[in-house]
This record gives sequence, structure tokens and C-alpha cells, in this order.
Amino acid sequence: MSKKKVVIIGSGFGGLASACIFGKAGYDVTVIEKNAQFGGRAGLIEVKKDKSGQWSELPKTNNTKKPGKSSTFRFDSGPSWYLMPDVFEHFFDLIGEKPGKQLDLVRLNPSYQVVFKDTLLGSTKIYGDLEKDAEIFEAFEPQGGRLIKDYVADASYKYETAINNFLYKNYDHIGEFINKQMLTEGRKLNALSNMQKFVSKWFQSREIQKILQYPLVFLGSSPYKAPALYSLLSHVDFKQGVFYPQGGIYRLTQVLIEIAKKHGVKFVAKTPVEKIVVNGGRAKGVLAGGKEYKADIVVSNTDIKFTDSQLLDPQYKAYSERYWRKRVLAPSALLIHLGVKGQYSELNHHNLVFSRDWDKNFKEIFGKKKFPSDPSFYVCNPNKTDPNVAPKGHENLSVLVPVSAGVSYDDKKLEDFTEKTLITMEKVLHLKDLRKNIVYRKTYCAKDFESDFNSYKGTALGLAHTLRQTAVFRPNNQHKKIPNLLFAGANTNPGIGLPMCLISAELAYKRVINDRSSQPLKTPLS
Repeated sequence: MSKKKVVIIGSGFGGLASACIFGKAGYDVTVIEKNAQFGGRAGLIEVKKDKSGQWSELPKTNNTKKPGKSSTFRFDSGPSWYLMPDVFEHFFDLIGEKPGKQLDLVRLNPSYQVVFKDTLLGSTKIYGDLEKDAEIFEAFEPQGGRLIKDYVADASYKYETAINNFLYKNYDHIGEFINKQMLTEGRKLNALSNMQKFVSKWFQSREIQKILQYPLVFLGSSPYKAPALYSLLSHVDFKQGVFYPQGGIYRLTQVLIEIAKKHGVKFVAKTPVEKIVVNGGRAKGVLAGGKEYKADIVVSNTDIKFTDSQLLDPQYKAYSERYWRKRVLAPSALLIHLGVKGQYSELNHHNLVFSRDWDKNFKEIFGKKKFPSDPSFYVCNPNKTDPNVAPKGHENLSVLVPVSAGVSYDDKKLEDFTEKTLITMEKVLHLKDLRKNIVYRKTYCAKDFESDFNSYKGTALGLAHTLRQTAVFRPNNQHKKIPNLLFAGANTNPGIGLPMCLISAELAYKRVINDRSSQPLKTPLS
């Protein structure tokens, strides 16, 4: 018998994970990518000094060779945090691999540095060691050390409950979500409260509140809109810790490509999909680059709105424009990749800088279509862990500033906001002569997310995690009118983040094999 054919649109993490799973399960898989490089947002920017002495970006490649000592700057173009190692462990087990064998993982110590703009406290570090972190919290407020231990115990309960009962389940109607178990567990999970109210009941210190709430930005959400269920992220922060694969997150992209190819998956680059071919209510393949790729199953890892409105004939459209206008989008981002001379001991691997007016900043990045007046931002300095991501005597810095999806700007506004951010970095992080030491700079913002990834309004992450956009209320991973058109990635369940995208691929596969359980699949796939 011939193998069933699966065509995957897009090679972001959801697409690569789907390729690995379906390939391991014996399907004939083809991944079609519009851009030159596979990996979607988790791509690589390489910069090398040319013959004239200028630092220039190299052409995009899909080389999967493990990087060694380098004379180039190597920037992860998007994600830079390796969190929820248990989810990665399960995924690799599922496809018959081991992350420890494939990746040179380092646990960061400290996990990250936090810098406060609005207090005399300056900065602090979080270690992912609850005893050590409890001492830090004790300095912020009386009984802070005891309370953080209780808070994390609550977070751990929520995390285990979510992993074992909710994250690995497909939902088709509200009765599958609001069931006896949810009614029983719902009060303990704080599903109907928001994070701001929940955290403020535990802690009075604004510094502690910010530390506990900021991980929501990685979910593309706000503490005023995200369900308190997401306090489970503190289990990840304080119990599991933060890891880094040597070579950067792109090394993980490379490994997924290698594994997929080992199982016969074919990759097609620089070929935008023009149309999903539908006949008799079922997807029969896709048109891309003037060629039809036949399929028994199509998995779209590109933006769901783009897929539904641009790749299907009008009669198959599942969502109205009004539906999308009412969605809450995760923020976009200004990304600034910097190659600098010298090294900055003031920086850790991960550095979070918190705005003075926390409430105003969140209102601006979830409301106003302009750059925030006093933003929080994040600086990644992977040289602190990996000396091979920059030439000797240099460092690479990647800066992420959350901004509103749909933000309005021209070249001058973008340049002015970038310069303002660099000045703030010099001042708040004490990075002497930073701007003078920059030898390479690349900016990337909302319009780039929209053009490169067909991202609705240039959101950097997808749909925000609000109560009305979680679980059954998130776009389903099975198209309403085309049952063999499935979705993987951040806009469907379980949501935003690299671990969630891995789970989304498993959920798409569970659709195909009609597994309705809430449990992760048994490993490995045969």
C-alpha cells in the first residue's frame, strides 16, 4: 500500500514538529516554506566581515551542521528561551530521540536578571532554585520567602493538572472543556480570575508582582486579561529552570530538520503556497510554485487567518472578518540585533528591564497603535553561555521591545524609537559606550512579521491568551468545513511558545488517529 501523503504549509516549530511526528509515524511528508530558510520565527541571522571590512548579513541557508568556533555573529532571529524541558523530553521520546543526545543543553545559573527602572533596588537575579529565590523574595517584603514557596506549590499543582488533563486534549465543543473535571478543578485552577488580581492577593510588593507577571508576555498576554491559571508558569520559572542549547535556539531548529529528513520528509524552500485545493469538501493538495502537491492531509502552520481567507476559495471560509477584528492579538515586537565590540559584564544571558508605569505600558502594547512611551524590554546576551555565537572580542545582543500589533510607523519613527531604546539600555543597564561599540545593527518590526510570516497585523506571536481565547475558545486545529485540513502552531491549541507548538503538532496527529484522550501519546511512535 502507498503511504498517505501529508503536506505541511510552513516550517515554523509547529510545522517542523508535525513533520517529525508524521514522518516517524510512516507518512509521506512534504514541507513547503515561502522563505529561503526553514524554521519560521526560530531562524538564524549570520553576519560576517566582508573584504571591505564591513559587517554584512550572509545569505540564508538551511545548513544543519553543528556550529563550532566562529568568525561570524550568530543571532537567533526570534525565540531565545528554552523552557518546559519536560515537554521537550516527551516530544523527543515520541519520535524516538533524546534531547540530551541531540542537544548540548546548559541550565542557566542564574536563570535571568531583572532590572527595575522605577525603584532604588536596581536589579536582582532569579536562579530557578526555590531556596535561593525565597531569600531574594524575603528582601522584597516580609514573609516573601515563605509566600513564594506556597505560591510555587500552587503553581506546580496547576502545571501538573494542565499537563495531565488539558494541554494534550483536542476540544470540539464547550462540554468537553467545562466538564465535571473542570468544574471540580476550576476553583483550584483559578480559571476565572485574572493574573493581576490573583498575584496581588499573594504579594504587596510591586517588584514581586512584576517578576511573577512578566512571563505572560511570552504568552502574548497581559496580567489584566490572562486567566490566573497561567500562574502555573511560576512552576517553570522556579522549579524547572531555564536552559540553553549550545549554538542557540536555531540549533533546535536544525535538529528537528535533521530528524524529519531521517524519516524521509521532503523540504521545499522559497515557494509560497498559492492555494489549498479542495474537492468534495476535502483537501486534495496545495498549489505552490506552479506545481500541485497531492495530499491526503494538509497541515497549515502558517497564520490561521491567512490560511482561511487567502488560501481557500470563498465558500470554504470558516471565519468572518468580524470574527478576526474581535480577537485580542498578542503584541508585535521591535527586535534589534546588535553586534558589538568588547564585552559587558553588567549583562546576564537573559535580562528583563521593567517599565516604571507597569499598568500604562500594558495598556499601550494592547491598545494604542503607536510605540510605547516607557517600555519594558528584554536583552539576550548568549555569549555569557556560548562563546561561539560571536567573533572573539565581540558580543551579540538581541533586544526585544513589545509593541502593539498593528502599530503605525514609518522609517523615521522606527529609527527614533530604536535610538531611544539604545539610549535607555546604556543608562539603565550601565552599558558604557554601547552605541559607539555597535559594529552591526538590524531592526525588525511589525511590518516585517506581516510580510515574512503572513502574520495578522504583524503580531509577533499570534492570538493572546485571554479567557475567551483559551482551550475550546481558541481556533480549532481542525478546519470547520474541511476535516482533513488541520492546524499547528501558536494560533491554535494549546497556544503560544515553543513547547506549546510541539504539543500542537501532537494534537494534529491525534486528530488523524482519532485519539480523544487528554493524555500525551505513549512513546515512542511506531
